[in-house]
Amino acid sequence: MIKTILKELKQYKRPTILGIIFTILEVVFDVLIPYVIARLIDLGIQARDVAAIWKYGGIMVLLALLMLATGVASGRCAAAAAGGFATNVRAAMYRKIQKYSFANIDRFTTASLVTRMTTDVSNLQNAFQMAIRIGTRTPVMLVTAVVMCVITSPSMSLIFLAAIPVLGIGLAFIHLYATKYFRQAFQKYDALNSSVEENVAAARVVKAYVREDYEKEKFNRATRNLRHIFEMAQKAIAFNAPLMNFVVFGCILSLSWFGAKQIVGGRFTTGELTSMFTYVMQILISLMMLSMILVFSSMALAGVRRIAEVLSEAPDLENPKNGVKVIEDGSIDFDNVTFRYHAGGEPVLRDVDLHIRSGETIGIIGGTGSGKSSLVGLLSRLYDVAEGSVKVGGRDVREYDLTALRNSVSVVLQKNVLFSGTVLSNLRWGKADATLEECRAACALACADEFIDKLPDGYDSRVEQGGSNFSGGQKQRLCIARALLKSPKILVLDDSTSAVDTATDARIRRAFRTVIPDTTKIIIAQRIASVRDADRIIVMDDGKITGFDTHENLLRTNPLYQEIYEMQTRDGGDFDEPQAV
Repeated sequence: MIKTILKELKQYKRPTILGIIFTILEVVFDVLIPYVIARLIDLGIQARDVAAIWKYGGIMVLLALLMLATGVASGRCAAAAAGGFATNVRAAMYRKIQKYSFANIDRFTTASLVTRMTTDVSNLQNAFQMAIRIGTRTPVMLVTAVVMCVITSPSMSLIFLAAIPVLGIGLAFIHLYATKYFRQAFQKYDALNSSVEENVAAARVVKAYVREDYEKEKFNRATRNLRHIFEMAQKAIAFNAPLMNFVVFGCILSLSWFGAKQIVGGRFTTGELTSMFTYVMQILISLMMLSMILVFSSMALAGVRRIAEVLSEAPDLENPKNGVKVIEDGSIDFDNVTFRYHAGGEPVLRDVDLHIRSGETIGIIGGTGSGKSSLVGLLSRLYDVAEGSVKVGGRDVREYDLTALRNSVSVVLQKNVLFSGTVLSNLRWGKADATLEECRAACALACADEFIDKLPDGYDSRVEQGGSNFSGGQKQRLCIARALLKSPKILVLDDSTSAVDTATDARIRRAFRTVIPDTTKIIIAQRIASVRDADRIIVMDDGKITGFDTHENLLRTNPLYQEIYEMQTRDGGDFDEPQAV
């Protein structure tokens, strides 16, 4: 796990090493200062030796300046290394997520991925910077201060050596108690982010159903849960300071008592007692800092574990080496295909055997959950089949380079997604170097030009996040135009004209027949009016194909198709009745 994360240190190894070196030097200079102060008091001030005062005073100033310089250098190096390391980790996570199949993404919620890339990485960054600075400083300070104490007075060193186990055991109990709650906090972060994401994405629905109070209570409940966990952890950590003060004051009182007696007896000097006070404080503070490091490291390790899960997740779909990059035509063959979303799960598609000629217009109709979207998702290899094979252009889709395949199979999904920018920048998702004329032609084919030309800035008009300033039908037509710019061999419209009126739907279908006759067109729809003019229509039910024929033949032979048709045309028909095209 740690090894997986540390791979992303890369070019920041040098500032990391330099930060550690500068921190060690800073500690050495810091530990030497009390020793020099003792000499200044004993050999300079008490002996009334001005030369010694200047000598040791100068050394003390030099050590202080060196400590300051190395401390600044260490801090700069640690900040650069931690910031760069976090940047690399986020970039690695983002690159890995881009390689995920839909099945991989299904294993993580969107809110969880957001938390891992933000909160978890921020905790990792802070912990890494702490490791360079405090994580290096604390043990070095502890060891060097103990050595200097023993050198100064072996007998007096027994006081703090007796105090160390007391402080160590107490801090260990505090650490174990707090860590338990910190580990639970990240799941609560996921719940909090999920609440925010869901509420913002569905803001219109929330307001339409006047559910603001319910959503506020759900958000407050998530924040209360998170607050409760952190309160429990902080209550444990709150014992750090009292325990530290108890041990420190006990050591100071003991040192003062025994030190004074030894000074009176001539076995100890005032300067040595002063330096002992400083060293004892350094030792005990180091122990407390070590405890804090352990607590925050536990938080970071919980985040590291979650980050490593993302980086270690093996993509279900591997892009084949030397994959085929040319798709000959838009022919489609499903050979005894069975598909399930998760290993061991129930099949979503069963024994599908289907053959479509290049250039055909194929309609797909069926009830909700019948497997329509799952069927077309296999064409661009969003998932892999469990059994059988799917072929495009006469080759198994697993033989193709994924980029080449997905550029040749253009899918307009049920959920139309537009990105912040302009109309033109959104269209160029289909073809990055598309000219304005190419975009105009695609929009004319998708009947999107009629509303774009009415916009104040035309193709340069602003698109808000998610396309919130466009209607459902407008977004659908823009997404169709974007897909057409790829000049695909296969065009899949997954219920992509559901928000378009029937007249516009008919014009789009007519344009498809005349302008892109060689492209295989697959139209998933809930309305028979949208597919009745297709060359052939697939009828699906419970993951199986129950019919595959023309509209007229299905009306005579397929009971399910007959039922759907009768429901949609009962009582003299409805607004979905197609116009003549």
